[in-house]
Amino acid sequence: MDFDRLTPVIRRLALEAGEAIMEIYNSDGFEIRAKPDESPVTAADEAADRLIAAGLAEAFPDVLVVTEEQAESHAQRAASFLIVDPLDGTKEFVRRRGEFPVNIAYVENGGPVRGVVYAPARGRLFYTNASGRSVEESGDFARDSAGPVRPLSVGTPDNAALMVVASKSHRDQATDDYIARYAVGDLTSAGSSLKFCLVAAGEADLYPRLGRTMEWDTAAADAVLRGAGGRMVRFDDHSEFLYGKPGYENPFFIAFAPGVDLKAPA
Repeated sequence: MDFDRLTPVIRRLALEAGEAIMEIYNSDGFEIRAKPDESPVTAADEAADRLIAAGLAEAFPDVLVVTEEQAESHAQRAASFLIVDPLDGTKEFVRRRGEFPVNIAYVENGGPVRGVVYAPARGRLFYTNASGRSVEESGDFARDSAGPVRPLSVGTPDNAALMVVASKSHRDQATDDYIARYAVGDLTSAGSSLKFCLVAAGEADLYPRLGRTMEWDTAAADAVLRGAGGRMVRFDDHSEFLYGKPGYENPFFIAFAPGVDLKAPA
């Protein structure tokens, strides 16, 4: 993969998808339907998916594209592939909470090596640059020219007062019980893949997820986390977290800044 070419393409497609999403978000109303797994889907999910899938197919015709909204892609496998969640956090979108990013990632040999996470309603744009380092861009987000960027780097955790981030829509007792194993200085909630980005930016130290997720939910933000010096491991045995799994379904996981003294699962 030519990363000098990949980076501007996925950045531009994320911005274009965000614009399409916000047109619907700011409209008077939108239809909400249930997919076969009972999760919600809206016209915004579908519009963003069409735009991103078409753009990736045009730019990288020989690379597999796996996207949440195209079930037929979930049966395909490759050593290297692009993986997309065109609107991560549809529940946040429906509730008009604003925390619904666009996720696009490139996976190579089991690892998410490049990614972009764009939260259009929050005006936050995170991505890995061509060299693999993670940045947050500010400015007016022009499609064809990047604005000012600041390098992202995970913080230095204080295990006596950790900053923990957890799901806004999927908190449960098991997650709270696990968090209670730590000395928590601050606990905050955030929506969707933005939790990874808070760790990448040094705004949190630890993000545990004891619930079902799919690879398109996590790959882009995991790439951003890794490009900022962070790590993501399986919850059960703290082993390396891999992508390209059957069905693209994730196990429980822990995302964190190195230096966090991880507690063993019960």
